[in-house]
Order: sequence, then structure tokens, then C-alpha cells
Amino acid sequence: MSGLIRWIIGLIIVAIFFVINFFFLDIVFVARLVNILLASALMVMFRVIFGPSAADRIVAVDIFGILIVGLLAMLYVLTDASFFIDIAMAWALQSFIVSLGLAKFLEGRRLDD
Repeated sequence: MSGLIRWIIGLIIVAIFFVINFFFLDIVFVARLVNILLASALMVMFRVIFGPSAADRIVAVDIFGILIVGLLAMLYVLTDASFFIDIAMAWALQSFIVSLGLAKFLEGRRLDD
């Protein structure tokens, strides 16, 4: 029963965030998207810290990398500074390598196999 209450509280918090972000803030649409990405990254970091298993944490770290790449792309759209795309590509490559390494570690294999 407490799990259901936690889900309902979380749903209410997310709904309040979306209502405030889309109806009460007077900012450009891309900035609203950046707000959503930052809120999603906060939720993913909660899963990384309090994940019930190592596999959940690895998936959360992978999703966090995807969110960071999306955030950098949105910042590029907002500022038109091309170095954000360079950082996004480097982050995506490193995130992929880290995901492969963590998956091999969970499988119990050595990294040089």
C-alpha cells in the first residue's frame, strides 16, 4: 500500500511541475524543454542513488547520459554556440563505453575479454 501512495505523491509532484512549467512560466519553448530535461535528470539521479539493483543503476546512468546529450543539444539551440554539440558527441561516446564496461562488470567478465 505504501508503494501506491509513493506513486500517487510522485505523480502529483510531476503534474504540478508540468502545470507550472507550461502555464505559469513566461519563457521560450526551448527553455521549457530544458526545464523538463533537468527535472528528468533529477529523477534519474534519484534512481542512480537509491536503485534497488545494480542493473537499475546502470540503466539509470545510461538514461542520464542520453538526457545530458539532449540538454546540450537544447543549449545549442538556445545559444547557437557550436561547442555544445562537440561536448554532446564526446559525452555520447563516453556514455556508450561506460555502459559497455558496466554491463561486462555485472556479467562477471573482465574488461579485456
